[in-house]
Amino acid sequence: MGIFSRLSDIVNSNINAILDRAEDPDKIIRMVIQEMEDTLVEVRSSAAKTIADRKDIERRITKLAHVQRDWEKKAELAISKGRDDLAKGALIEKAKVADMAAHLEEELKHIEDALTRNEEDVIKLEAKLREAQAKKASIQARHKSVSNQVRVRKNLYDNRIHDAFERFEKVEHRLDRMEGEAEALGMGRTENLADQIGALEADDDIEKELAAMKAKAQGGKSTSVPASAPASKTKKATPKKTASK
Repeated sequence: MGIFSRLSDIVNSNINAILDRAEDPDKIIRMVIQEMEDTLVEVRSSAAKTIADRKDIERRITKLAHVQRDWEKKAELAISKGRDDLAKGALIEKAKVADMAAHLEEELKHIEDALTRNEEDVIKLEAKLREAQAKKASIQARHKSVSNQVRVRKNLYDNRIHDAFERFEKVEHRLDRMEGEAEALGMGRTENLADQIGALEADDDIEKELAAMKAKAQGGKSTSVPASAPASKTKKATPKKTASK
């Protein structure tokens, strides 16, 4: 495929339609951009060569114009000398040079028309390239977003994640059971402590009642004791006097 036919295909292409038909839009848009960039380089290189050819033709046309003027002067000189034959020959050469110049002028016109069309196509190609680059950025952003969504969905519906959550639930149930056992043990100890404290209170009441009974019993015994007690028990001992020195 030639450069200009490929350029025409790219310029006239519908990027959206190409992407709609593509199985991998990201890959296709990269290929399209690469094709556009390569074509743009080739077109500019070809345009540079065409511009150089145009300058060469312009120089040749200028030289032919000088040659025509020289033959015209020679014809005038021959006429002034009465040599019509030489003047006629000079005019024939001038006509040949003019014909060559006319062909070059026609070729120059075609080249300029081609350069004009080429420039217009390059402008369109650059616009297409900017459009494709914008599409690339959009597609990459969408592809990244979709990839993240797919990864999240896979994680949500992955059996390994489900199994992990089941294990977490089992651990939680086990902890709940252990906490219940601890609470149950605590409740039993609280009741035992209450019973022990109640027992202490009951013992205290019994001790009080026993002390009262003992006091009552001792009080009864003291009323039966005789009034006169033995002298040996009631007489106080007198202190002994010490001899004075």
